[in-house]
Formats: sequence, C-alpha cells, structure tokens
Amino acid sequence: MRALSSRISRTLVPMSTMTCADNSGAMIFKIINKLGKGHAHGRLAAAGLGDIVIASVIKGTPTYLKKPVRVVIVRQKAPIRRGNGMRLRFEDNAGIMIGDDNLPIGTEVKGAIAREVVERFVKVAGIASRIV
Repeated sequence: MRALSSRISRTLVPMSTMTCADNSGAMIFKIINKLGKGHAHGRLAAAGLGDIVIASVIKGTPTYLKKPVRVVIVRQKAPIRRGNGMRLRFEDNAGIMIGDDNLPIGTEVKGAIAREVVERFVKVAGIASRIV
C-alpha cells in the first residue's frame, strides 16, 4: 500500500459510526477493527482517511445486515493537513465497501472523496463523482 502525502489524524476508533457513500445497499457502518498495523499496547486501533477497516452494517439491505464487511474510509470530520499547508475537513465520516481484492462493490460514490484515497485505491476514482 502506498504512503500518503498528507498528515492524517486518525480519529475513528472501534464502535465509531459512519455513513455509506456508495450504492452497495448499506447505509450505516459501525467500525469493528482496523486492518494492517494496529496500535500501541493498551490503546484502541484508530483509523483515518484511506485506511481499511472491518465494519458491521447497522442499517441497510438484509444481504449485508449484521455481517462484517471491508470498508475504506473516504471522508472524515477531523481535519487533515496536506503538504502545501492546506487543511481539509468534511462534514461527515463516510466509507465505501470493498471486496477482498480492494475493488469497490458499488458502482457510484455519492459526494466528494479525498485525493489521498485515490492515491491508494485507483479504482475508487473511476466511480467517484468528485475528488477534493
């Protein structure tokens, strides 16, 4: 996985909720755990923009309801700092469902997504409506 060019503040911990930004059938996710490098001893595994998390679908179609899915975070409320000094923040926490091969399950993304996500997941850019 590529390194990001921005300083991402990791603020989404397990039991955080976020909305679904694609048309896969889910509406609301609840984070279970983060994939990849975890956390310091005794600390919750925090995730941020561009990270893959395991989440449970709280609200949505019965095919995904109460089942663990892989989600990549595309928007977060906490500000991120880009290399040129600009800070970026969104109005909600949102993610899109991906498969085991890191390809998106939905066919379109509602709302804007961050450029840092596109650096890691190129196929997400193909279904995104806006990239900020």
